[in-house]
Amino acid sequence: MAQDNALPMLSAQPVQTCAWWSRSSTRLGVLVVLAVLSVVAFMTVGVQADWTFVLQHRGTKVLTMVMVACALGMSTVVFQTVTHNTILTPAVMGLDALYLFLQAVLVLVLGSVGVVGSVGVVGLGVYPKFGLEIVLMVALSVALMRWLFTGNSRSLHLMLLVGMVMGILFRSMTSFVMRMIDPNEFATLQDRMFANFNTIHSQLLWPALLLLAVGAAYFWQRRHVLDVLALGRDAAVNLGVDYQRQVQRLLVVMCAMVAVSTALVGPVTFFGLLVANMAYQWMGTRRHQWVLPAAVLWGCVLLLAGQVVLERVLGFNSALSVVVEFVGGLVFIYLLVRKGKQ
Repeated sequence: MAQDNALPMLSAQPVQTCAWWSRSSTRLGVLVVLAVLSVVAFMTVGVQADWTFVLQHRGTKVLTMVMVACALGMSTVVFQTVTHNTILTPAVMGLDALYLFLQAVLVLVLGSVGVVGSVGVVGLGVYPKFGLEIVLMVALSVALMRWLFTGNSRSLHLMLLVGMVMGILFRSMTSFVMRMIDPNEFATLQDRMFANFNTIHSQLLWPALLLLAVGAAYFWQRRHVLDVLALGRDAAVNLGVDYQRQVQRLLVVMCAMVAVSTALVGPVTFFGLLVANMAYQWMGTRRHQWVLPAAVLWGCVLLLAGQVVLERVLGFNSALSVVVEFVGGLVFIYLLVRKGKQ
């Protein structure tokens, strides 16, 4: 009789697994449909010009927004998994602040358009400037990790603390440099302080796409390792994971993807936090085979649909990144208060 009673319990487990898999697939499918509808709406709403020009102009924006959604969505999920904290973002590493400081220094030293005998920021070249920004941001992050990440369980928290301090330092130095810049050139710097999807250099799309594709493929290949890392350091080590090496590699790839996104469109601090937590809530699971694509799809929906609503429906001319940062900041405060109560 005991064996007869155990049979339904054993057979119920595969049924529950299939039901959970079907539910997760359905929710992810809904996000795919929403993302496709957002792309169609962005490409077709308010079209009054030649379709060839529209497809080329808006297609560049769509590709840029998809790349930013992929870079920041996946990077934030990986960063929160490694740090075991859902209210942290890669911005605490100081990459955004370093980007702003670099822009201020370039305008101060070279000028916006340059004078006789000098190049200027505009004449520096698209590829050299793009490469310089990525190299400096990745180099800072790698140096920080090699200095602090020694395998000690508290070294990760020390790295986050130092990253936040360096972010404050770079912002203070940026404010100081801005006071030394010619007022006539300040407008050039001010345009670079916020993410902008309207002035993207088409020459940068393919190298940025290649770099982000490599990073996204690496994260997807390590999705099962990320599930183990989410259990904690001790559990991951007991299950045979080389914790220190895996975390270091994941953080380097994460920093590279954030650096590419920041150099492409500018700093977006709270966007990754917003889409990552939306992915957690929507999927109802922390398994990375579902959360990673969900974060990317939510990012595409927010950027594309938000741009359509902001420009075509409300008729506003403000940058979408400002609205996203405002909403993301509210979400950050909410998560902070909720976690404090827990």
